Amino acid sequence: MMETDRDFAAQLSGHRLTTAEVLYYMPDHPSLVQSFLWQTQDLATRYPRLIRFLDFWRAEIDAVIHTVRIAHRGLIGPAEWSRADIELRLN
Repeated sequence: MMETDRDFAAQLSGHRLTTAEVLYYMPDHPSLVQSFLWQTQDLATRYPRLIRFLDFWRAEIDAVIHTVRIAHRGLIGPAEWSRADIELRLN
């Protein structure tokens, strides 16, 4: 019997590609804001993996989080189509 890919099964169960941009600063340089991008498969709206990552950041990293921006996109979805407003003919 063929085994289902773990990532594919996760997407079918609601996981989405989640990108988080963490803006942070070091305590000794509060006027210098830096950016860190992080991607993972996570459950949209609850984001349990992202929350664990941010909890780890707060506990283990000296940098102070300023802002977190989140974007997510389902990789599996209905097919999309659009109607063309032009017709071209080639002889």
